[in-house]
Amino acid sequence: MTMAAFDYTKLDVPEILQVTFHPRPDDQAPPTSDNVIDYRIPVADGIELGARFHMTEDTSSANILFFHGNGEIVGDYDDIGPMYNEQDMSLLAVDYRGYGSSGGSPTITAMMADAIIALKEIKKWLSANNRTGRLIVMGRSLGSASALEVASRCSKDIDALIIESGFAETLPLLATMGVNVEKAGLAESDGFHHIEKIRQVEKPTMILHAQNDQIIPISHGTVLQMECGASSKEIQIIPGAGHNNIIDVTGRLYFEVIKQFINKIGMRKRPKKVGVR
Repeated sequence: MTMAAFDYTKLDVPEILQVTFHPRPDDQAPPTSDNVIDYRIPVADGIELGARFHMTEDTSSANILFFHGNGEIVGDYDDIGPMYNEQDMSLLAVDYRGYGSSGGSPTITAMMADAIIALKEIKKWLSANNRTGRLIVMGRSLGSASALEVASRCSKDIDALIIESGFAETLPLLATMGVNVEKAGLAESDGFHHIEKIRQVEKPTMILHAQNDQIIPISHGTVLQMECGASSKEIQIIPGAGHNNIIDVTGRLYFEVIKQFINKIGMRKRPKKVGVR
């Protein structure tokens, strides 16, 4: 099932945008590896998003379209991309407006619309480069909003969904970040609609969440897993980890778990043998 776009204009106000987005430029030189590709995604007149692809040599490897957290940029994943590659997965990370080398300024409305454009542009690029592997959309923290927008509106274009440290409800998160939601006149129906969206997701889904997440409590992850409409869904809780150190705590196991999930969605049931009577 495909959902229509929601109206996010009540979130596009200064007191919310200033705590939701923390853009910064990328002042580091890009990696020189042949497997790393910097790519531009046009999203509006004169505005492009910066993206960085960490590609495996195997063109049949799985491809992960990745949306990062609010204080991150794609350059922060330069050391992480190769770890995906070691597990035979390509990482295609996309910045938001105003982040890294991207143009424009970030808003919720733009972020949601840009996620759909990014998916379509990356699918074209994968096809043009004979990249035939499965396409998984993944979002971490704030990026869970982009990933759920894609999964609920473009389900036919992806093979699976991964949410890391994602949030289920909008108002509790905004309150944690210091927004006076009552004064702002906000209702949950003015938010990201994550529960409504994940109920529509039918593709295999994995939720990753830290046990000790103090920013987005683990209850958000369990709600997302419970409400997910997919028949194949799982949750991986990371003991001893917080919101921003899951990979530090898990190390190589983090990538192995993601690879195992992708291997499972790649399995096909063997056809039943028909006996001759």
